Amino acid sequence: MLAYASTDAAGNLLYTTVTTFILYYYTDVFGLSVAAAGTILLAARILDAFDAPVWGFIIDHTHTRWGQSRPFWLWMSAPFAIFFILMFWSPSLSASGKFWWGLLTYLVFGICYTGVGTPITSILPNLSNDEDQRLKLNSTRSIGGMVGYFITATFTLSFVEFFSTGTAQSGWRNTAIVLGIVGFALLIFAFSDTREINKPKKAISIISSIKAAKANWPWFILVIVFIFYWLGNASRTSVVVYYTQYNLGQKNFASILNALVMFQIIGMVAIPFLVKKFSKTHVLMAGMFLAALGQILIYFTGSSLVMLAAAWSLASIGTGISVTLPFAMLANTVDYGEWRNGIRASGFLTAIGSSFAIKMGSGLGGWAPSVILAHAGYHAGVAQTAASLSAIKFCISFLPAIFFIIGGIIILGYAHFEKEEPQIKQTLQERRGQVAAD
Repeated sequence: MLAYASTDAAGNLLYTTVTTFILYYYTDVFGLSVAAAGTILLAARILDAFDAPVWGFIIDHTHTRWGQSRPFWLWMSAPFAIFFILMFWSPSLSASGKFWWGLLTYLVFGICYTGVGTPITSILPNLSNDEDQRLKLNSTRSIGGMVGYFITATFTLSFVEFFSTGTAQSGWRNTAIVLGIVGFALLIFAFSDTREINKPKKAISIISSIKAAKANWPWFILVIVFIFYWLGNASRTSVVVYYTQYNLGQKNFASILNALVMFQIIGMVAIPFLVKKFSKTHVLMAGMFLAALGQILIYFTGSSLVMLAAAWSLASIGTGISVTLPFAMLANTVDYGEWRNGIRASGFLTAIGSSFAIKMGSGLGGWAPSVILAHAGYHAGVAQTAASLSAIKFCISFLPAIFFIIGGIIILGYAHFEKEEPQIKQTLQERRGQVAAD
């Protein structure tokens, strides 16, 4: 469980640094315009979102003595860390050179993230066949992710100041080197101490992987819902520094808000208890609506840092539920695919359901505020106009709330499948028993 938790700790340590600070870094440190930075976020995220099914095919086609998913933490940990560091390297280039450096390093980093992130989800159905154990493993993994998130979201700005050798660029570069090394070590630990029990006897073909998604409508619903969650989450986190710096005049309060995201742990820990009393569908819907409520309340907090912190914490409890539960539910859709189509394509199904949704949602979620800010006339490092301040406030409150509410409504379509889950699992156990007997 500790090794599995370290996977998300490593992923969040690096990926959260990017999703939380990259827009600010591009505009206020690297020297890109907000329009150019937004273009990079959109183009790279859309392009590399489609590498998710490719990684899923690769995992389904992998057959090693280490398993299907586990070896990718060994193979991809170094590239993942290296391109993370290169993103924050800040080379001295022309405006066009900076754009292409940002685009290429951001794109390749995203591809590497899929290479380590997809196995995190695809391995879960193969770590245990027990529903309770899957929920516990998934909650533990999410708590590990929160530890990684807490470190980077809370202390990154402090790290930048501490490691700076006189310029902001050097601070970001040195911080990236330290975080990259830690992330690499965590992934190596994850590889060394996890085991897969549901190893396929042979590799699954690409055609078979695609067939596993045929008529798998619970999986389609989860993919769409998860995209809307990441739209909301990315749109809220990408403008935190802007809001605290320009609207409140308290730039360092961004670190406090990022630290308060640790309230997600309350939602994560509560999931195993909540699903014993309520359906997973209703628990996830409640999480999305709670996140939306917290974001809406931010709009009315004014200049009160205490009220802002309270609203942000409330939203974080909701996002803790919303970001964790879908991963466990995805494991059940892998079972559904095997039950309906006779193919257990955990790599492909979870790659689309997790990595594709994360990248597509976070890419568009990071791009949307950049478009709104550019339209409102935002310029880095200067006093903002009333229009710019209003745009920033909208992006941290109502914009993510809209995305969360849409996702919370769509998940209601999952309820019918959830009623059939016990019978599906029983049928699969009978089939596996018959295969073993034969």
